[in-house]
Amino acid sequence: MMMMCNIVSWSHPSDVCDLTLDPNTVNRHLSLSEENRKLTWRREEQPYLDHPERFEVYPQVLCREGLSGRWYWELEWSGRRAEIGVTYKGINRRGRGGDCCLGYNDKSWCLFCNGNSYSVRHNKKTTVIPVTSSDPHRVGVYLDWPAGTLSFYKVSSDTLTHLYTFNTTFTEPLYPGFWVYSDSSVSLCQMVPVSDGPCVTHNMMFHSNHGHVQ
Repeated sequence: MMMMCNIVSWSHPSDVCDLTLDPNTVNRHLSLSEENRKLTWRREEQPYLDHPERFEVYPQVLCREGLSGRWYWELEWSGRRAEIGVTYKGINRRGRGGDCCLGYNDKSWCLFCNGNSYSVRHNKKTTVIPVTSSDPHRVGVYLDWPAGTLSFYKVSSDTLTHLYTFNTTFTEPLYPGFWVYSDSSVSLCQMVPVSDGPCVTHNMMFHSNHGHVQ
């Protein structure tokens, strides 16, 4: 059954983005389900056809949508750990170098989720985000492409807790992407109307953590 994740925490419904995973990019140790909205790590390789955009080695996938403008999306992850990020389309798909990995090159930015801990990474530089409370495994991402900011939030009920903001100058559309580790999964939250409003049922509350300039 498809997960229907109501967006209850974002105050600008026009910015909400509905994403789908791109089957042509998914690594063979990841399976797609729920109409290409859920990603699950598999020990056995999946019988995908060869494709030049497929990640050959690392268990990663990109979404179909290339984003510019201002967009917000949410996802839920479960299991051991996962990485949530964005990248230019030109990220390498072959080999074992950092040019293939989210956050290990100048083409991509990511949030690393490991249990109740978080860190962010860009161009091989990692910053640990101190978190003092038990965290739900739901993350919000806000891209303001014209302003050059990419922000990550911890989502809990009607509260967004700011984790980190990258500040840069984007030069190309950005593709949301994920790295899913063993015994883990990621599900994109589908944007659906709720209550009498287009996407919002609660007033947004912010709790700031660390937002660094990158």
